Amino acid sequence: MNIQLQRALDRFVGIPLCALFSLINYIRKSRKLVTSPQKILIILLSEMGSLVLAYPMFMSLKQKYPDASIYTLTFAKNKEMLSLLDIIPDKNLFTINDNSFIRFFLSSLNIIYKLRTIQLDVVIDCELFSRISSIFSFLSHAPLLVGFHRHTQEGLYRGSFINRTVLYNPYRHISQQFVTMVEAIESITTPIAKHVSSKTNLDQPPLLSFSEKILALTFTHLHTDFPEIANKRLILIHPSGGVLPIRAWPLENYCELTINFLKHNFAVGVIGLEIDKSLAETIVTHANNPFCINLAGYTKSLKHLLMLFHRASLLITNDGGPGQFAALTPIPTIVLFGPETPLLYQSLGMNIHSFYSPLPCSPCLTAYNHRTSPCDGDNQCLKQILPAQVLKKAREILAIPIINASIV
Repeated sequence: MNIQLQRALDRFVGIPLCALFSLINYIRKSRKLVTSPQKILIILLSEMGSLVLAYPMFMSLKQKYPDASIYTLTFAKNKEMLSLLDIIPDKNLFTINDNSFIRFFLSSLNIIYKLRTIQLDVVIDCELFSRISSIFSFLSHAPLLVGFHRHTQEGLYRGSFINRTVLYNPYRHISQQFVTMVEAIESITTPIAKHVSSKTNLDQPPLLSFSEKILALTFTHLHTDFPEIANKRLILIHPSGGVLPIRAWPLENYCELTINFLKHNFAVGVIGLEIDKSLAETIVTHANNPFCINLAGYTKSLKHLLMLFHRASLLITNDGGPGQFAALTPIPTIVLFGPETPLLYQSLGMNIHSFYSPLPCSPCLTAYNHRTSPCDGDNQCLKQILPAQVLKKAREILAIPIINASIV
């Protein structure tokens, strides 16, 4: 389903259902809450990058409830990320197919049936005011539901059936807020968790290890397909904004950086999904250099992409999945923020460098507006990040002498 259809369904179907479930919750007899939960479901339907940011929450949950069985509900396209993180057993991972409305509806019915048969004790809904996730929470029949709630804020309506309501705090990193979800299970204050968190240091996502043999084979295939770059240091760029084009740094800026890197004897690979091939080809054509290659759609899996990161010396990307995935590998990464802020979504990796221009209108993609920006498309928050600034940081990372602050 495209994002517009998802938003429409969430609004026009989600609001009446949340109201109905709130009424049912009000008149029915409450189920007894379990003090030591043994079966806990985490709902995380959003982008794969959010799963990396949720890693500290999973670790906190395992530390607090070591004997509990942890389940996760996510979209089918996110399954590989959870498998790579090795957080929960594959048998405890439930997925929903969102390729079309019919597939989404049918797979949802199947999932609801499975969730009810498990007899869950707790559901943690990590979505930011998404109504579909709260509907899954209610229909799971778990006695304790943890989720973000608007309280007195002007957030989106999600009903009143969540009995562990976490105050969404736009001033705290989202990973810290996910950890608060775990603390909310046993908290009885209003708002939830009115104390300094006992978990002040967030767990770093693990660096995924691949055998030297597998990496060597991956690199051999890459050099067979693109022999020109075999003896070159490789820089990867990700110019696509994905489903939110407003997150994209101007394409001409990527073109300028590419030309500069090529002049310094680097190879440049433009990464992206299959649908990004034409966008990547624009940069390749502009460069007109055999050492600039189109890798959009080249990687066949997330694992393949992460192995490709091991071949590169630097990744430059818009805010989105690749910047979060990079935290699982040693690759130095520059992430360009604008419509969203690193204060909330900075990668937890140790080798990540973010650029952000805090304009009066930024961030404009928030939990309060279903990530629907009022921007007219002139994303000055990104346009005011100059290529010279990014180039300077890149040169520091790559140990290239800084001649001056301009593109040369």
